[in-house]
Amino acid sequence: MQEMNADVIVVGAGPAGLMLAGELGRGGVRAVVLERRERPGTAQKASGLGGRILDVLRYRGLLDRMTEASGDPSPKPIFPFGGVYLDFTGLDENPLHAMAIPQARVEELLAEDAVELGAQIFRGHEVVAVTQDDEAVVAEVNGPDGTYRVRARYLVGCDGGRSRIRELVGIGFPGSTYPEVNRLAAVAVHESVTVLDDGGIDVPGFGRIAPGFTHTDNGIFALGAVSPETRVMFFQTTEEEDAEYDSDEPLTMTELGDSVRRVLGSEVPLGEPTRLSRYQFQDRQAENYRSGRVFLAGDAAHLLPATGAAMNLGMTDSVNLAWKLAADIRGGAPANLLDTYHDERHFAGGRALLQTRAQAALRQGQDPAAQALRAVFQELLTDEPALRRMGALVAGTDLRYPMPGTHSLTGTFAPDLPLHTDQGATSVAELMHAARPIFLDLADRADLREIVEQWAPRVEIHTAKTGDRPADAMLIRPDGHIAWAATLDEQTDTSTELRAALTQWFGA
Repeated sequence: MQEMNADVIVVGAGPAGLMLAGELGRGGVRAVVLERRERPGTAQKASGLGGRILDVLRYRGLLDRMTEASGDPSPKPIFPFGGVYLDFTGLDENPLHAMAIPQARVEELLAEDAVELGAQIFRGHEVVAVTQDDEAVVAEVNGPDGTYRVRARYLVGCDGGRSRIRELVGIGFPGSTYPEVNRLAAVAVHESVTVLDDGGIDVPGFGRIAPGFTHTDNGIFALGAVSPETRVMFFQTTEEEDAEYDSDEPLTMTELGDSVRRVLGSEVPLGEPTRLSRYQFQDRQAENYRSGRVFLAGDAAHLLPATGAAMNLGMTDSVNLAWKLAADIRGGAPANLLDTYHDERHFAGGRALLQTRAQAALRQGQDPAAQALRAVFQELLTDEPALRRMGALVAGTDLRYPMPGTHSLTGTFAPDLPLHTDQGATSVAELMHAARPIFLDLADRADLREIVEQWAPRVEIHTAKTGDRPADAMLIRPDGHIAWAATLDEQTDTSTELRAALTQWFGA
Protein backbone atom coordinates (compact mmCIF):
# COMPACT_ATOMS: atom_id res chain seq x y z
CA MET A 1 0.00 0.00 0.00
CA GLN A 2 1.35 3.43 -0.95
CA GLU A 3 2.52 5.58 1.99
CA MET A 4 2.92 9.36 2.31
CA ASN A 5 4.85 11.19 5.02
CA ALA A 6 4.02 14.46 6.80
CA ASP A 7 4.81 16.21 10.07
CA VAL A 8 1.14 16.50 11.09
CA ILE A 9 -2.05 15.03 9.65
CA VAL A 10 -5.05 17.34 9.99
CA VAL A 11 -8.37 15.56 9.47
CA GLY A 12 -11.09 17.98 8.40
CA ALA A 13 -10.98 21.14 6.28
CA GLY A 14 -13.34 23.25 8.34
CA PRO A 15 -12.31 26.46 10.13
CA ALA A 16 -10.45 24.65 12.94
CA GLY A 17 -8.54 22.35 10.59
CA LEU A 18 -7.58 25.06 8.12
CA MET A 19 -6.56 27.47 10.88
CA LEU A 20 -4.39 24.71 12.33
CA ALA A 21 -2.75 23.99 8.97
CA GLY A 22 -1.86 27.66 8.51
CA GLU A 23 -0.51 28.00 12.04
CA LEU A 24 1.62 24.88 11.61
CA GLY A 25 3.03 26.37 8.42
CA ARG A 26 4.03 29.50 10.33
CA GLY A 27 5.90 27.21 12.71
CA GLY A 28 7.78 25.53 9.86
CA VAL A 29 5.79 22.30 10.02
CA ARG A 30 4.47 20.36 7.00
CA ALA A 31 0.74 19.69 7.36
CA VAL A 32 -1.44 17.41 5.23
CA VAL A 33 -5.17 18.16 5.45
CA LEU A 34 -7.51 15.25 4.64
CA GLU A 35 -11.17 16.15 4.00
CA ARG A 36 -13.79 13.51 3.22
CA ARG A 37 -15.97 15.94 1.23
CA GLU A 38 -15.01 16.28 -2.41
CA ARG A 39 -15.64 20.02 -2.55
CA PRO A 40 -15.52 22.90 -0.08
CA GLY A 41 -18.69 23.23 1.98
CA THR A 42 -21.38 25.61 0.80
CA ALA A 43 -23.94 25.05 3.57
CA GLN A 44 -24.71 28.31 5.37
CA LYS A 45 -23.63 27.49 8.89
CA ALA A 46 -21.93 30.12 11.04
CA SER A 47 -22.53 33.65 9.79
CA GLY A 48 -19.67 35.53 11.39
CA LEU A 49 -16.63 35.82 13.59
CA GLY A 50 -16.60 37.50 16.95
CA GLY A 51 -14.74 37.99 20.18
CA ARG A 52 -11.17 36.90 20.80
CA ILE A 53 -10.63 35.25 17.40
CA LEU A 54 -10.72 38.70 15.75
CA ASP A 55 -7.74 39.72 17.90
CA VAL A 56 -5.93 36.50 17.01
CA LEU A 57 -6.49 37.08 13.29
CA ARG A 58 -5.16 40.63 13.65
CA TYR A 59 -2.09 39.29 15.46
CA ARG A 60 -1.49 37.02 12.45
CA GLY A 61 -2.06 39.71 9.83
CA LEU A 62 -5.17 37.89 8.56
CA LEU A 63 -7.86 40.27 9.73
CA ASP A 64 -7.60 42.55 6.70
CA ARG A 65 -8.37 39.60 4.40
CA MET A 66 -11.47 38.80 6.40
CA THR A 67 -12.56 42.44 6.53
CA GLU A 68 -12.27 42.84 2.75
CA ALA A 69 -14.39 39.73 2.25
CA SER A 70 -17.01 40.70 4.82
CA GLY A 71 -20.27 42.25 3.75
CA ASP A 72 -20.54 43.95 7.15
CA PRO A 73 -17.25 44.11 9.08
CA SER A 74 -18.85 46.02 11.98
CA PRO A 75 -22.48 44.96 12.46
CA LYS A 76 -24.67 46.71 15.00
CA PRO A 77 -23.50 45.60 18.48
CA ILE A 78 -26.70 43.85 19.56
CA PHE A 79 -26.50 40.10 20.13
CA PRO A 80 -29.12 37.50 21.11
CA PHE A 81 -28.49 35.70 24.37
CA GLY A 82 -30.90 32.93 25.28
CA GLY A 83 -34.13 34.75 24.53
CA VAL A 84 -32.89 38.20 25.59
CA TYR A 85 -30.41 40.63 24.04
CA LEU A 86 -26.97 41.98 24.87
CA ASP A 87 -27.21 45.56 23.62
CA PHE A 88 -23.86 47.37 23.63
CA THR A 89 -24.93 50.39 21.56
CA GLY A 90 -24.89 52.70 24.60
CA LEU A 91 -21.33 51.83 25.68
CA ASP A 92 -18.29 53.94 24.82
CA GLU A 93 -16.30 50.76 24.14
CA ASN A 94 -17.90 47.59 22.79
CA PRO A 95 -16.75 44.48 24.72
CA LEU A 96 -17.94 42.08 21.98
CA HIS A 97 -16.79 42.90 18.47
CA ALA A 98 -18.14 40.89 15.54
CA MET A 99 -17.77 40.57 11.80
CA ALA A 100 -20.47 39.30 9.46
CA ILE A 101 -18.82 36.80 7.11
CA PRO A 102 -20.18 33.40 6.00
CA GLN A 103 -18.35 30.33 7.25
CA ALA A 104 -17.77 29.14 3.69
CA ARG A 105 -15.87 32.37 2.94
CA VAL A 106 -13.85 32.04 6.15
CA GLU A 107 -12.85 28.53 5.09
CA GLU A 108 -11.87 29.74 1.64
CA LEU A 109 -9.58 32.43 3.03
CA LEU A 110 -8.04 30.13 5.64
CA ALA A 111 -7.38 27.52 2.94
CA GLU A 112 -5.58 30.13 0.83
CA ASP A 113 -3.42 31.08 3.81
CA ALA A 114 -2.62 27.45 4.67
CA VAL A 115 -1.58 26.60 1.11
CA GLU A 116 0.58 29.73 0.89
CA LEU A 117 2.38 28.46 4.00
CA GLY A 118 3.02 24.99 2.55
CA ALA A 119 0.02 22.90 3.59
CA GLN A 120 -1.43 20.30 1.23
CA ILE A 121 -5.21 19.93 1.17
CA PHE A 122 -6.73 16.72 -0.21
CA ARG A 123 -10.50 16.65 -0.71
CA GLY A 124 -12.45 13.44 -1.17
CA HIS A 125 -9.99 11.62 1.12
CA GLU A 126 -11.57 9.87 4.12
CA VAL A 127 -9.62 8.50 7.08
CA VAL A 128 -10.94 5.02 7.92
CA ALA A 129 -8.37 3.76 10.43
CA VAL A 130 -5.72 5.15 12.77
CA THR A 131 -2.83 3.35 14.47
CA GLN A 132 -0.05 4.80 16.58
CA ASP A 133 3.10 3.84 18.48
CA ASP A 134 5.84 5.66 20.35
CA GLU A 135 7.30 7.10 17.15
CA ALA A 136 4.44 7.95 14.79
CA VAL A 137 0.75 7.83 13.92
CA VAL A 138 -0.51 6.24 10.71
CA ALA A 139 -3.82 7.08 9.04
CA GLU A 140 -5.37 4.70 6.51
CA VAL A 141 -7.17 6.76 3.89
CA ASN A 142 -9.70 6.00 1.18
CA GLY A 143 -9.02 8.38 -1.69
CA PRO A 144 -10.29 8.78 -5.25
CA ASP A 145 -7.53 6.46 -6.51
CA GLY A 146 -7.78 3.84 -3.79
CA THR A 147 -6.52 3.23 -0.26
CA TYR A 148 -3.19 4.55 1.01
CA ARG A 149 -1.46 5.48 4.27
CA VAL A 150 -0.12 8.71 5.70
CA ARG A 151 2.56 8.55 8.41
CA ALA A 152 3.21 11.56 10.64
CA ARG A 153 4.45 12.58 14.06
CA TYR A 154 0.95 13.66 15.11
CA LEU A 155 -2.67 13.66 13.93
CA VAL A 156 -5.37 16.18 14.82
CA GLY A 157 -9.05 15.39 14.41
CA CYS A 158 -10.88 18.54 13.30
CA ASP A 159 -13.66 16.50 11.73
CA GLY A 160 -16.72 17.86 13.48
CA GLY A 161 -19.22 16.79 16.10
CA ARG A 162 -19.55 13.29 14.64
CA SER A 163 -15.77 12.91 14.60
CA ARG A 164 -14.57 9.62 13.20
CA ILE A 165 -11.14 10.29 14.69
CA ARG A 166 -12.57 10.70 18.18
CA GLU A 167 -14.40 7.41 17.73
CA LEU A 168 -11.33 5.57 16.37
CA VAL A 169 -9.14 6.48 19.36
CA GLY A 170 -11.92 5.88 21.89
CA ILE A 171 -12.29 9.32 23.46
CA GLY A 172 -15.62 9.73 25.24
CA PHE A 173 -17.98 12.54 24.26
CA PRO A 174 -20.54 12.79 27.07
CA GLY A 175 -23.41 15.24 27.00
CA SER A 176 -26.90 15.65 25.63
CA THR A 177 -28.78 16.64 22.48
CA TYR A 178 -31.49 19.28 22.79
CA PRO A 179 -34.84 18.26 21.26
CA GLU A 180 -35.22 21.38 19.16
CA VAL A 181 -34.54 22.51 15.60
CA ASN A 182 -33.65 26.08 14.66
CA ARG A 183 -34.20 27.42 11.15
CA LEU A 184 -32.61 30.74 10.28
CA ALA A 185 -33.18 32.96 7.26
CA ALA A 186 -32.29 36.32 5.80
CA VAL A 187 -34.90 37.28 3.21
CA ALA A 188 -36.14 40.40 1.51
CA VAL A 189 -39.47 41.43 3.02
CA HIS A 190 -42.33 40.72 0.60
CA GLU A 191 -44.05 43.83 -0.77
CA SER A 192 -47.27 42.86 0.99
CA VAL A 193 -45.54 43.11 4.39
CA THR A 194 -45.36 46.52 6.08
CA VAL A 195 -42.12 47.48 7.83
CA LEU A 196 -42.90 49.36 11.04
CA ASP A 197 -40.94 52.24 12.57
CA ASP A 198 -39.63 50.08 15.43
CA GLY A 199 -38.21 47.51 13.00
CA GLY A 200 -41.12 45.14 13.39
CA ILE A 201 -43.41 43.99 10.59
CA ASP A 202 -47.15 43.89 9.93
CA VAL A 203 -48.20 40.68 8.18
CA PRO A 204 -51.48 40.50 6.24
CA GLY A 205 -53.90 38.16 8.00
CA PHE A 206 -51.75 37.92 11.13
CA GLY A 207 -50.92 41.41 12.36
CA ARG A 208 -47.93 42.99 14.04
CA ILE A 209 -44.75 41.05 14.89
CA ALA A 210 -42.34 43.02 17.09
CA PRO A 211 -38.56 42.70 16.90
CA GLY A 212 -37.23 40.17 19.36
CA PHE A 213 -38.75 36.89 20.45
CA THR A 214 -42.38 35.94 19.91
CA HIS A 215 -43.24 32.89 22.03
CA THR A 216 -46.17 30.70 20.97
CA ASP A 217 -47.52 27.35 22.07
CA ASN A 218 -45.62 25.73 19.19
CA GLY A 219 -42.21 27.41 19.46
CA ILE A 220 -40.39 30.71 19.08
CA PHE A 221 -40.30 33.18 16.20
CA ALA A 222 -37.29 35.50 16.56
CA LEU A 223 -37.17 38.63 14.40
CA GLY A 224 -34.24 40.99 13.96
CA ALA A 225 -35.08 44.64 13.47
CA VAL A 226 -35.89 45.23 9.80
CA SER A 227 -34.22 48.19 8.10
CA PRO A 228 -36.68 50.27 6.02
CA GLU A 229 -33.87 50.96 3.54
CA THR A 230 -32.85 47.37 2.80
CA ARG A 231 -36.13 45.63 3.78
CA VAL A 232 -34.07 42.56 4.68
CA MET A 233 -35.62 40.46 7.42
CA PHE A 234 -33.53 38.20 9.66
CA PHE A 235 -35.66 35.68 11.49
CA GLN A 236 -35.52 32.29 13.10
CA THR A 237 -38.00 29.63 14.13
CA THR A 238 -37.36 27.26 17.02
CA GLU A 239 -39.42 24.09 17.41
CA GLU A 240 -39.17 21.04 19.60
CA GLU A 241 -38.42 18.02 17.40
CA ASP A 242 -36.89 14.61 18.03
CA ALA A 243 -35.55 14.41 14.47
CA GLU A 244 -31.81 14.70 13.80
CA TYR A 245 -30.79 16.43 10.57
CA ASP A 246 -27.61 16.08 8.55
CA SER A 247 -25.75 19.40 8.92
CA ASP A 248 -24.75 19.21 5.24
CA GLU A 249 -28.40 18.92 4.10
CA PRO A 250 -29.51 22.41 3.00
CA LEU A 251 -32.63 24.10 4.32
CA THR A 252 -35.27 24.74 1.65
CA MET A 253 -37.82 27.54 1.43
CA THR A 254 -40.61 24.95 1.60
CA GLU A 255 -39.28 23.53 4.87
CA LEU A 256 -38.83 27.04 6.25
CA GLY A 257 -42.35 28.14 5.28
CA ASP A 258 -43.83 25.02 6.90
CA SER A 259 -41.96 25.80 10.11
CA VAL A 260 -43.22 29.41 10.17
CA ARG A 261 -46.82 28.18 9.77
CA ARG A 262 -46.45 25.70 12.61
CA VAL A 263 -44.92 28.25 15.01
CA LEU A 264 -47.09 31.30 14.21
CA GLY A 265 -50.19 29.52 12.95
CA SER A 266 -50.12 31.77 9.90
CA GLU A 267 -48.35 32.38 6.61
CA VAL A 268 -45.63 35.04 6.39
CA PRO A 269 -44.99 36.09 2.76
CA LEU A 270 -41.28 35.58 2.11
CA GLY A 271 -39.13 37.15 -0.59
CA GLU A 272 -35.87 35.89 -2.04
CA PRO A 273 -33.47 34.47 0.57
CA THR A 274 -29.84 35.50 0.95
CA ARG A 275 -29.23 33.02 3.72
CA LEU A 276 -30.88 29.78 4.80
CA SER A 277 -29.52 27.53 7.53
CA ARG A 278 -30.67 24.94 10.00
CA TYR A 279 -28.96 23.92 13.20
CA GLN A 280 -29.51 21.82 16.28
CA PHE A 281 -27.91 22.16 19.68
CA GLN A 282 -25.81 19.65 21.56
CA ASP A 283 -24.08 20.07 24.90
CA ARG A 284 -20.97 17.88 24.79
CA GLN A 285 -17.27 18.01 25.58
CA ALA A 286 -14.62 15.38 24.88
CA GLU A 287 -13.30 13.75 28.04
CA ASN A 288 -9.78 14.36 26.82
CA TYR A 289 -8.44 16.43 23.94
CA ARG A 290 -5.49 14.07 23.53
CA SER A 291 -4.92 10.34 23.16
CA GLY A 292 -1.23 9.67 22.61
CA ARG A 293 -0.25 11.21 19.29
CA VAL A 294 -3.84 12.09 18.40
CA PHE A 295 -5.50 15.39 19.35
CA LEU A 296 -8.98 16.86 18.93
CA ALA A 297 -9.91 20.45 18.07
CA GLY A 298 -13.07 22.33 17.15
CA ASP A 299 -16.45 20.60 17.13
CA ALA A 300 -14.73 17.23 17.51
CA ALA A 301 -13.79 18.39 21.01
CA HIS A 302 -16.90 20.34 22.01
CA LEU A 303 -20.46 21.08 20.91
CA LEU A 304 -22.21 24.09 22.42
CA PRO A 305 -25.93 24.48 23.19
CA ALA A 306 -26.12 28.01 21.74
CA THR A 307 -24.79 29.92 18.76
CA GLY A 308 -22.15 32.59 18.49
CA ALA A 309 -19.07 30.84 19.88
CA ALA A 310 -18.40 27.47 18.22
CA MET A 311 -16.33 28.54 15.18
CA ASN A 312 -14.37 31.07 17.22
CA LEU A 313 -13.66 28.52 19.95
CA GLY A 314 -12.49 25.90 17.46
CA MET A 315 -10.12 28.27 15.69
CA THR A 316 -8.55 29.35 18.99
CA ASP A 317 -8.11 25.66 19.88
CA SER A 318 -5.97 25.40 16.76
CA VAL A 319 -3.88 28.45 17.59
CA ASN A 320 -3.13 27.04 21.04
CA LEU A 321 -2.17 23.60 19.71
CA ALA A 322 -0.17 24.53 16.61
CA TRP A 323 2.79 26.27 18.24
CA LYS A 324 3.13 23.44 20.76
CA LEU A 325 3.17 20.78 18.04
CA ALA A 326 5.67 22.81 16.02
CA ALA A 327 7.96 23.26 19.03
CA ASP A 328 7.88 19.53 19.76
CA ILE A 329 8.59 18.58 16.14
CA ARG A 330 11.46 21.07 15.82
CA GLY A 331 12.97 19.72 19.04
CA GLY A 332 13.89 21.25 22.37
CA ALA A 333 10.34 21.61 23.72
CA PRO A 334 9.71 20.68 27.37
CA ALA A 335 8.41 17.14 27.86
CA ASN A 336 4.94 18.07 29.07
CA LEU A 337 4.26 20.93 26.64
CA LEU A 338 1.71 19.00 24.57
CA ASP A 339 -0.23 18.02 27.69
CA THR A 340 -0.93 21.69 28.35
CA TYR A 341 -3.16 21.75 25.26
CA HIS A 342 -5.83 19.65 26.99
CA ASP A 343 -5.41 21.50 30.28
CA GLU A 344 -5.87 24.94 28.74
CA ARG A 345 -8.40 24.28 26.00
CA HIS A 346 -10.61 21.94 28.05
CA PHE A 347 -10.75 24.81 30.55
CA ALA A 348 -11.59 27.28 27.76
CA GLY A 349 -14.26 24.93 26.42
CA GLY A 350 -15.75 24.74 29.89
CA ARG A 351 -16.02 28.55 29.97
CA ALA A 352 -17.79 28.51 26.60
CA LEU A 353 -20.14 25.78 27.81
CA LEU A 354 -20.91 27.84 30.91
CA GLN A 355 -22.34 30.79 28.97
CA THR A 356 -24.03 28.69 26.27
CA ARG A 357 -25.68 26.47 28.89
CA ALA A 358 -26.95 29.64 30.55
CA GLN A 359 -28.41 30.69 27.19
CA ALA A 360 -30.10 27.30 26.83
CA ALA A 361 -31.65 27.61 30.28
CA LEU A 362 -32.86 31.16 29.59
CA ARG A 363 -34.52 30.37 26.28
CA GLN A 364 -36.37 27.27 27.50
CA GLY A 365 -39.84 27.45 28.93
CA GLN A 366 -42.81 29.59 27.92
CA ASP A 367 -44.69 29.74 31.22
CA PRO A 368 -44.92 32.92 33.35
CA ALA A 369 -41.95 31.84 35.51
CA ALA A 370 -39.67 31.46 32.48
CA GLN A 371 -40.82 34.77 31.06
CA ALA A 372 -40.15 36.44 34.41
CA LEU A 373 -36.63 34.99 34.50
CA ARG A 374 -35.86 36.46 31.08
CA ALA A 375 -37.35 39.82 32.10
CA VAL A 376 -35.23 40.00 35.27
CA PHE A 377 -32.09 38.97 33.38
CA GLN A 378 -32.72 41.62 30.73
CA GLU A 379 -33.22 44.21 33.47
CA LEU A 380 -29.88 43.28 35.05
CA LEU A 381 -28.22 43.93 31.70
CA THR A 382 -29.14 47.62 31.93
CA ASP A 383 -26.29 47.91 34.48
CA GLU A 384 -23.06 48.65 32.59
CA PRO A 385 -20.70 46.47 34.71
CA ALA A 386 -22.99 43.44 34.31
CA LEU A 387 -23.37 44.09 30.58
CA ARG A 388 -19.61 44.40 30.10
CA ARG A 389 -19.00 41.22 32.07
CA MET A 390 -21.44 39.27 29.93
CA GLY A 391 -19.86 40.68 26.77
CA ALA A 392 -16.40 39.54 27.87
CA LEU A 393 -17.72 36.09 28.79
CA VAL A 394 -19.34 35.56 25.38
CA ALA A 395 -16.32 37.04 23.57
CA GLY A 396 -13.90 34.83 25.49
CA THR A 397 -11.83 37.89 26.34
CA ASP A 398 -12.07 37.17 30.07
CA LEU A 399 -10.19 33.89 29.64
CA ARG A 400 -7.12 33.55 31.83
CA TYR A 401 -5.20 30.30 31.69
CA PRO A 402 -4.17 29.00 35.11
CA MET A 403 -0.39 29.58 35.16
CA PRO A 404 2.24 30.04 37.85
CA GLY A 405 3.27 33.64 38.43
CA THR A 406 2.33 36.56 40.64
CA HIS A 407 1.55 39.28 38.08
CA SER A 408 -2.11 39.92 37.24
CA LEU A 409 -1.39 39.68 33.47
CA THR A 410 -0.01 36.15 33.64
CA GLY A 411 -2.24 33.79 31.64
CA THR A 412 -4.17 36.59 29.90
CA PHE A 413 -4.09 37.61 26.24
CA ALA A 414 -1.44 40.24 25.52
CA PRO A 415 -2.88 43.71 24.89
CA ASP A 416 -2.08 45.27 21.52
CA LEU A 417 0.16 48.04 22.78
CA PRO A 418 1.52 50.70 20.41
CA LEU A 419 5.31 50.40 20.55
CA HIS A 420 8.21 52.68 19.74
CA THR A 421 11.51 50.96 19.00
CA ASP A 422 14.86 51.99 17.54
CA GLN A 423 13.55 50.70 14.20
CA GLY A 424 10.39 52.82 14.37
CA ALA A 425 6.76 52.50 15.38
CA THR A 426 5.15 49.06 15.62
CA SER A 427 2.71 47.19 17.85
CA VAL A 428 2.33 43.92 19.70
CA ALA A 429 0.04 42.67 16.91
CA GLU A 430 2.69 43.32 14.24
CA LEU A 431 5.38 41.57 16.29
CA MET A 432 3.13 38.51 16.57
CA HIS A 433 2.63 38.02 12.81
CA ALA A 434 5.37 35.38 12.67
CA ALA A 435 3.76 33.34 15.49
CA ARG A 436 6.97 33.27 17.54
CA PRO A 437 7.46 33.72 21.30
CA ILE A 438 8.42 37.28 22.24
CA PHE A 439 10.13 38.84 25.21
CA LEU A 440 8.99 42.46 25.34
CA ASP A 441 11.15 44.79 27.44
CA LEU A 442 9.28 48.04 28.11
CA ALA A 443 11.54 49.44 30.85
CA ASP A 444 15.05 48.87 29.47
CA ARG A 445 15.72 45.92 31.78
CA ALA A 446 19.17 44.78 30.61
CA ASP A 447 19.32 42.23 33.44
CA LEU A 448 16.19 40.49 32.18
CA ARG A 449 17.26 40.64 28.53
CA GLU A 450 20.50 38.92 29.50
CA ILE A 451 18.51 36.03 30.95
CA VAL A 452 16.30 35.68 27.87
CA GLU A 453 19.30 35.69 25.53
CA GLN A 454 20.06 32.18 26.78
CA TRP A 455 16.87 31.07 24.98
CA ALA A 456 17.70 32.84 21.69
CA PRO A 457 16.81 32.29 18.89
CA ARG A 458 13.81 30.35 20.22
CA VAL A 459 12.55 33.57 21.84
CA GLU A 460 12.69 36.95 20.09
CA ILE A 461 13.77 39.93 22.23
CA HIS A 462 12.29 43.36 21.61
CA THR A 463 13.02 46.55 23.56
CA ALA A 464 10.40 49.24 23.18
CA LYS A 465 8.57 52.09 24.85
CA THR A 466 4.82 52.54 25.17
CA GLY A 467 2.39 54.90 26.86
CA ASP A 468 0.57 53.47 29.85
CA ARG A 469 2.50 50.25 30.16
CA PRO A 470 0.69 47.43 31.99
CA ALA A 471 4.03 45.83 32.97
CA ASP A 472 7.74 46.53 32.65
CA ALA A 473 8.36 43.29 30.77
CA MET A 474 6.28 40.47 29.30
CA LEU A 475 7.00 37.02 27.91
CA ILE A 476 4.37 36.35 25.25
CA ARG A 477 3.72 32.88 23.82
CA PRO A 478 3.06 32.42 20.08
CA ASP A 479 -0.70 32.15 20.76
CA GLY A 480 -0.68 35.66 22.26
CA HIS A 481 -1.02 34.64 25.91
CA ILE A 482 1.32 36.07 28.52
CA ALA A 483 3.51 33.40 30.13
CA TRP A 484 5.22 35.84 32.52
CA ALA A 485 5.07 39.53 33.38
CA ALA A 486 6.74 41.78 35.95
CA THR A 487 6.65 45.31 37.33
CA LEU A 488 9.73 46.98 38.83
CA ASP A 489 8.21 47.69 42.22
CA GLU A 490 7.08 44.09 42.81
CA GLN A 491 8.57 42.46 45.89
CA THR A 492 9.32 39.22 44.05
CA ASP A 493 12.37 37.60 42.53
CA THR A 494 11.55 38.43 38.91
CA SER A 495 14.65 36.77 37.50
CA THR A 496 13.80 33.42 39.11
CA GLU A 497 10.20 33.62 37.88
CA LEU A 498 11.36 34.52 34.38
CA ARG A 499 13.78 31.59 34.15
CA ALA A 500 11.06 29.25 35.39
CA ALA A 501 8.59 30.50 32.75
CA LEU A 502 11.14 30.25 29.94
CA THR A 503 11.98 26.69 30.96
CA GLN A 504 8.34 25.72 31.39
CA TRP A 505 7.27 26.85 27.91
CA PHE A 506 10.39 26.78 25.76
CA GLY A 507 12.64 24.10 27.27
CA ALA A 508 15.85 24.14 29.25
